[in-house]
This record gives sequence, structure tokens and C-alpha cells, in this order.
Amino acid sequence: METKIHKKLNELESTAICGNDISSSVLYVSALAIAYAGQYAWITLLIVSGVLFLFRRIYGEVVGALPLNGGAYNALLNTTSKFMASFAATLTILSYMATAVISANEAIHYLHHLFPIMPIIIATICLLSVFAILTIAGITESARVAIGIFLFHLTSLLILTGFIIFTLLNNGVDIFFSNWNLPTKEGGIMIAIFLGFSASMLGVSGFESSANFVEEQQRGVFPKTLRNMWAIVSVINPLMAVFALALFALPVLQSDAYQNTLLIEMASYVGGNWVAILISIDAFLVLSGAVLTSFVGVSGLLERMTLDRIMPQFFLIKNKRGSSYRIIIMFFILSVSALLITQGEVTLLAGVYTISFLSVMALFGIGNILLKVKRGTLPRPERARWISVFIAITGVIIALLGNITMEPKDGQPSNLTVFLDYFIPFLLFIIFMLNRTAVLKLLLRFIHYIFDPLRKLVLNFDRKVISLINEINDQEFVYFTKGDNIAALNKVMLYVKKNEHTKKIKIVHILEKGKEVPKNLETEVDFLDREYPEIKLELIIQEGEFNPELIRTLSEKWRIPINFMFIGSPGDKFSYKVEELGGVRLVI
Repeated sequence: METKIHKKLNELESTAICGNDISSSVLYVSALAIAYAGQYAWITLLIVSGVLFLFRRIYGEVVGALPLNGGAYNALLNTTSKFMASFAATLTILSYMATAVISANEAIHYLHHLFPIMPIIIATICLLSVFAILTIAGITESARVAIGIFLFHLTSLLILTGFIIFTLLNNGVDIFFSNWNLPTKEGGIMIAIFLGFSASMLGVSGFESSANFVEEQQRGVFPKTLRNMWAIVSVINPLMAVFALALFALPVLQSDAYQNTLLIEMASYVGGNWVAILISIDAFLVLSGAVLTSFVGVSGLLERMTLDRIMPQFFLIKNKRGSSYRIIIMFFILSVSALLITQGEVTLLAGVYTISFLSVMALFGIGNILLKVKRGTLPRPERARWISVFIAITGVIIALLGNITMEPKDGQPSNLTVFLDYFIPFLLFIIFMLNRTAVLKLLLRFIHYIFDPLRKLVLNFDRKVISLINEINDQEFVYFTKGDNIAALNKVMLYVKKNEHTKKIKIVHILEKGKEVPKNLETEVDFLDREYPEIKLELIIQEGEFNPELIRTLSEKWRIPINFMFIGSPGDKFSYKVEELGGVRLVI
């Protein structure tokens, strides 16, 4: 059956999808930074901009070398084990879930200011369902909506900025200098900047989203999305903090009344009711755009995990528009469940959102280090300097520790407590999926122990479980070897034994015209076949040239998906880029 070719996203479409999430932070991050850092809030936001600048190259190097969906999951999958990759994926999914629920709920709260009779929880569920349906309709349709929201948001902020500048030109900036000269809170400037920086790092949530749907983007678009997102938060967030400090006294800004609606208060002060209404509508739309980002990002991530057999294959089925609709429906149900469990008090999810997002950023930095060390020969369009990587990771860890140690509000559990309540069940599910054959065998032994006296009744169940284990292990894998290096072949065997469920591996050597088969290859494969009796090795000498077409041909001939085919890391002289090989996995 002919496969429908889907249109790739251009720079504006990709930037809009992930930019709505990161640019929506202007609605809360300035107030949050001022609450902790006071008059130094704009400095903490500039420090955040500096850390994000370092992460541009970190993300650019990793995704440039491995341009596949999955973000931190994909980086760790190709440099460590499936468990570490799944650990990062779990954090990413939690971050997307918290983002979707909090953004949808906050969007409805802004709309509630205009329509007070609106029921908050029901309206939030409706908003989540709208974007679930939109994502199921296809990423191209999602991009069109994202662009509209993104451009409206930037236009609204530009209008607000114009009114603020006009007001400051008339009234002066005496309030800013009065705030600047106020005495620092107990603990001093450094503590204020530390706490303000920790809180302000939430303003870059969404920066990781572009890496999770990179396969949907046109070639060369990904680094441009990183540049655009960095520019947006580097200008808007510090600028709004400066404007707020120039318009209102610091004690007013740190009051509860201004924490959730700072931009609306600013708009009302400088432009009157109609500008406040404009910002309220903009807040609703851009927060809705952040919900869309969550659906698009998690769809790309979970699809990649399902292809690697971490998630049930049930989720791989797509609709006519190429959307993995079962993944989207599952994520919608998960988000609605979180909303109902918190009974609409979604600020309880702040701990999940904070810790998971910052942890994903740190893991991506670690993935960059592992890529440098373990996949040094893999071609990449740019490289992040070692010192930059260490500074960026240190900055994220400082922010993570700051958020973990922050005192919770009265009557609320700590960020870490709420995070663990959601993280542990997710992680247990992933551990089960990674070790499901062992769990099934353990279940089988338990059944035998309990029901042996009723052996005839158990027999049917016994056959089904064994059949399921065999079905999982019957999946055959392929390793393309360049020569007769037994150490490399042994590393492949160790990787497969640790990370995959299989009993069959084809060791394939592509014999180019005029060349001979490595003289020791057959002997070494035979030795490894005896050394690993639980895995059957088959040596195949295939004439031809190693290229994407040959990989596709062999995949169709042997009925082995390309993502179950392995190669060693190619060097600079290799004729093809990793993404052109259709998803083969690097294991050495």
C-alpha cells in the first residue's frame, strides 16, 4: 500500500508550535522572579538567558548528530541503556502532562475574568479535548493554529510594550530607582538572586519540545527554532520585569493579587480596560498554545518509545492523516485524570512540572557528554564546548536544588513530595515494560506454585503465557558488521542481551565488489554463537553497497523493522547521514 507523504514543518510553523509554550512564560515568570529576587528579578532572568544560550549548542549537537524524535530519550538511548533513556522519557512525559493541565487551567482562569459564569473544570476538560482533536487531525493543521496564536501573542506584547514606554516617557522611571534602592531581604543579594534564578528557570519550559518532533521539521529548521526561542525569552521576560519594577512599588508587585495577573494589571494601568482585555484574550490563547505544544511533543516521544517496544505496540496504529491517535487519546485521559485528582487545584502539579522539566534539561546535557565520549566519530553540524556543557548543567542543577528546597505554601506539600507521587507510578510502569518477560516468568512460577493441584485448569493459561514470551523473543535483530573485530561483535552481543528480548541475530557483512570476506569473520561468529547459546547467530554475506536502499530492501525481505537493525558509529567519511538510514540504531 502506498504511504502518504506528510508535509514537513517550516521555520515559522516549528517555532510557533514550541514557541507558544516558552513565550507563555511571560505571563507568570516575571512576577515569580520578582517574588523571590525583588528588584534583582531582571538580572536573574538575564542569567537564565545565558544558561539557555549554552543549551542551544548542547541541543544542536545532540539532535544534529541524532535527528530523531524523542529529545533526551533519543540521546540517552543511543549512548546508554534503555532504562536510562526511559527514565528521561518518564520525566519528559510528566513535564508535558503538568504543562498541559496547568496551561489549560490557567487559560480558562484568564477567560473566566471575561465570562465569570464559566465552570472552570468542565471548561478545562473541553479545552484539552479541543487540542487533542486538533492534534489527531494532523501536525500541519496544528501548526496553522499555533502560528495564529503565536503571532497574536507577539502583537499583543508589542502593543503593551508601546503603552508602557509611552507611560514611562511621561511619568519617568523614579519608581524603578526607588525599588532598586530598597534594602535587600534577609539573606542578602546572592540568596535573592539564587532563589530568583531557580524560580526563573521555569520560564524556559518548552525549549526541549522542538527536539521531540524534529523528524516533522524540514532540514535545517531545528537549530533555527532554538535560536528563535532563545531570542524570545531573552528579550521579553527581562524586559517585562524591568517594566513592572518601573510601574509599581516592589511591595505591591510581591502581593498575592499581582502574582497571577501581573501583565493584566500592567495593561490596565498603562492602557485602560481594553488593553487589559486584549492581554486576557492573549493569555488565554497563548496558554492554549502551550497545551498544543504538549500534545505534539508527547506524541513524537511516545511514538518513538513504542517503536522501540517500551510502550505497547497498540499505540502504533495511525489514522489516515498519519497521527498516532491512540497515544493522543491516552495522554488526554492522563491529563484529565490529573485535573480531576487535584480537583482543579492544579498548582499542586507545580512540583511535578518544575522538577521533571529541569531534570530533563540536565539529562540532555549529560546525554551531550555521553555523545562526545562514546560516539565521538559520529558526524554532527556543531559541537558544544566542554566548559559550556558543564556550566549549563551546573546552572540547571542549581535551579533544580533551589526548587526542591523552596518552602511550600501553607497547607501544601513540598515540590519533591508531589513529584514523587506522580513519578514513582510512571517509573514502575516503565520498569515493568522493560522487564516484562521476566515479570511474566515470575507470574508463571507463582501460578504453578499456587495451582499445581489443579494443573489441568492452569495448563491453558500456561500455554498462553509461554506463547507471549516466545512472541516477544521471536523478534529477529540485525547487526551490520564492517569486519572481523571480535571485540566489537562481543559488545553488540552484550548490548542486545542487556537491552533487547530476542533469540535471533543476523550478523550481516556487506561485501563490496572487488573485496574479500574478512578471513576470521566466520570463525568469530561461530565462537560467539557458542559463547551465547541463548541467542542464535546467523552470518550472512550480502553482496552490494551499504546504503539506505539496501537497508530498506533487507528490512522488507526479512520482515525486520529498520529500528531493529544496528550499526557501529559511522565516521566523517561515511557517505550518508544517520537520519537517511531510516532509523537504524547505533550500539557501538
